[in-house]
Amino acid sequence: MTKSQAMAKAKELVAKMTVEEKMSQLLYNSPAIERLGIQEYNWWNEGSHGVARAGTATVFPHAIAMASTFDPELVGTVADVISTEGRAKYNMHVKFGDRDIFKGLTFWAPNINIFRDPRWGRGQETFGEDPFLSAVLGVEFIKGIQGDGEFLKATACSKHFAVHSGPENDRHGFDAISSMHDLYETYLPAFEKTVKDGGVMGVMGAYNRTNGEPCCAHSYLLKEVLRKNWNFDGYVVSDCGALGDIYKFHKFTETAAEAAAAAIKNTCDLNCGDTYAYLIDAYEQDLIDEDDITIAAERLFMVRYLLGEFEGVRPYSDIPYSVVDCKEHKALNHKTAQQSIVMLKNEGGFLPLANNAGKKIAVVGPNAQSVTALEGNYNGYASEYVTIADGIRRVFTEADITVERGSNYCAEQMNHWSGFMNMLSDGLAAASEADVTVLALGLDCSVEGEDTGFDDDYTACGDKKSLYLPKTQQKLAEAVCDVCENVIVVLMCGSSIDLGEKVTNHAKAILHAWYPGALGGLAVAEILAGQANPCAKLPVTIYSATNAMPDFKDYDMRGRTYRYMNEAPLFPFGFGLSYTKFAFSGAKLVSADDEKITVSVDVENVGAVGGKEKVQVYAQYTDSRTYTPNYQLCAIRPVELEAGEKKSVELEIDRYWVKAILEDGSRVEPDGKIALFIGGSQPDEFSLSLTGSNCEKLEIK
Repeated sequence: MTKSQAMAKAKELVAKMTVEEKMSQLLYNSPAIERLGIQEYNWWNEGSHGVARAGTATVFPHAIAMASTFDPELVGTVADVISTEGRAKYNMHVKFGDRDIFKGLTFWAPNINIFRDPRWGRGQETFGEDPFLSAVLGVEFIKGIQGDGEFLKATACSKHFAVHSGPENDRHGFDAISSMHDLYETYLPAFEKTVKDGGVMGVMGAYNRTNGEPCCAHSYLLKEVLRKNWNFDGYVVSDCGALGDIYKFHKFTETAAEAAAAAIKNTCDLNCGDTYAYLIDAYEQDLIDEDDITIAAERLFMVRYLLGEFEGVRPYSDIPYSVVDCKEHKALNHKTAQQSIVMLKNEGGFLPLANNAGKKIAVVGPNAQSVTALEGNYNGYASEYVTIADGIRRVFTEADITVERGSNYCAEQMNHWSGFMNMLSDGLAAASEADVTVLALGLDCSVEGEDTGFDDDYTACGDKKSLYLPKTQQKLAEAVCDVCENVIVVLMCGSSIDLGEKVTNHAKAILHAWYPGALGGLAVAEILAGQANPCAKLPVTIYSATNAMPDFKDYDMRGRTYRYMNEAPLFPFGFGLSYTKFAFSGAKLVSADDEKITVSVDVENVGAVGGKEKVQVYAQYTDSRTYTPNYQLCAIRPVELEAGEKKSVELEIDRYWVKAILEDGSRVEPDGKIALFIGGSQPDEFSLSLTGSNCEKLEIK
C-alpha cells in the first residue's frame, strides 16, 4: 500500500467521525470507535535496542554500544529483528485482546539527539556525538524497523526534535539556545536525513524550548523546517507530558486549552499525555477549527492503514511468537555485543589472556554480576543473561575464579545494626590473591538515565555531576591497583568516564563495554580470551575530568565533542584498538560530481590474526567563510581481513557532509580545497599515536 492510497483511505474514514471522535484519536491511548470498526490502539511503544517493557525480547546492546560498531548494516539488521519480534508479540497481543501500552507497532525510536555533553544521562540512548554517524545509523535503524514490504512491519520515530540533550532536571522548563549555525551543522542533520533518506513515519518533539518556543509547538521547527522544507508527511507526537509543560513550566500559554491549540496549530498530531483532552475547550473557544483536528487524525490513520490494521488478513500475521529471543536472534545479539566493545588500552599486548590451568582470576566490582548493567534503559527482558562473572566462568574453564562486589555504585550501603557495610576488604582479599583482577566498574540506569529524580553528590536526575567514577568505586579501583599487579578494567556505562590517572596508568588493559545487552558478559570474556577480536570505535569523546567543560546548559558547540574541542581528550572519538594492525595506502579519488565523491584506499592487515577495521573518512576545510570543525566524519565502511590480506575499499561521500555552514544556517560549497583523511581513526597526532597506524590524505575541490 502506498502512502497516497493509505491517506485516501484515512480521509474516507475520518470523514465519518464526529469532531469529538476525531479528538479522541489524537491521544496516545486512542479509544475504540465501534460503529466504525475501529479498535482501540495505544501508540506508545519502545524499541531502541529491543522490544521494551512488554515481556521477553532480545535485549541487544544499547544504542550507544551499537553506535560503537560503526556498522550501519549491522544496526539495520538488529532493527529488523526488533521489528520482527515486535510483530510476533503484537500478533499474540491482538489474539488475546491485549491492546495495552507497549503492545503496539509504533516504536518511539531511534533517539538521534546529539550526545553533546558527557554528563547527560540519556546519552546512552543515542548514537553518539557526531551528526554523520547519528544520521547514517539512524537511517539504517529506521529502514530495519519499517521494512520494505507492501505494508510497514512497524514504524520508527526520530526523537527528540530538535535541540535536546539535558540537563534532565531542567528539561520541562529549559530553553535551549542555539545559533542557526549550530542548528544546521549539528542538531538538525540527523533528523533531516532520517526524514529524507530513512522515510521515518514519526517524529517526536522534545520537552524543552528551543530559542524561545516549546519544541512540541514550535512554529519554525515543526511547520517551516519539518513540514515545509523537508516535506515530512508522517505524524508528530509530543514527548510524554510535554504539552502540559507548555503552560505549566514554559509559561508559553496560560491554559491547557491554549497549549493544546498551540501544539495542534503547529502540526503536533498526537499527544503522549492528556493535554489533548482540552482540545474540546480549545474548539469551543475558537482557538482551533475542525480542519486542524481533521488533518491530524488523517495523518494518524494513514499510519494505521500502512501498518495493515484494517486488512482482512493482517500482514506479517504469520510471524510466530517463537521468534522472540530465539536461537538466531541470540546469535545476532552475541555478534553485536562482540563488535560493540571498545578496547581502549592493551599495554604490551597483555591481552588476550591464556586459559591456563591454575590461573587465579578475581572479578571485582559492582558490575561483576549485574544484570541491570547489561540492560541499560528502555529495555526488554531477555530469556537469558550472561554477566561479566558468568562469561568469565564459561570461557576460562581452567581458571580458579573468585567474585566479589567490592563496592556499591555510589553511596556506601548502610546496615541497621552496624552502620556502613564495608565491602572493600572483600574485594581486596580476592584481588590480592589473584594473578589477574578484572575490575567490573561503571554505572547502571539507576545512576544515569532519564529524569530519575535522584540527586546526590554524583548524580542529578540521571545526569552525572562528575566525569570521574563515583567515589566509592574510585576508592575500590585504586586500592585494587595497590594489591594486584595485573588489572583489567571493564567499564560498563553509557557515557564518558575518566578512571583517574592512577587506575588508567596501572591497568594493563581497559575495555569500554557500555550497556552490552543480555549476552554482553560472554562477549567481554571472549575478547579477554582472544576468542573474539575487538573492532569497535568510540562514538563519543572520552574527556579527561580535568578538562574545562562548557556549562551544561550552554548549547553552543564550541569547545564540545571532537569537532570543536580545544583540549586533548583522554581517548578520542573514532578510536579503538584491535589484536591486529592495519595499514592504509594508495588513496585516490575515483569520481566526483555535484551529489557525491567516491574515494578508494588499500587496507592491509599487517598483524598476525584476522580482524575487522572500520575505515573512516574525515573532512577538514582549508579555507572557509565561517568556523568549521577540526575534523568532520563523512564516510565509514567496515572491512574484514585475514592476517596478511589486503583489499581495496571504496567509500562514497555524500556532498551534504562536506559543505560548510554559514552563520545563517545555509549549507554552501566551502571556499578553497577540502582535505580528506582516510584511515582507522581521526587523523590527529594523538589518535595516530594510540593506534600506531596511519591516515591517507587527499585534497579535493
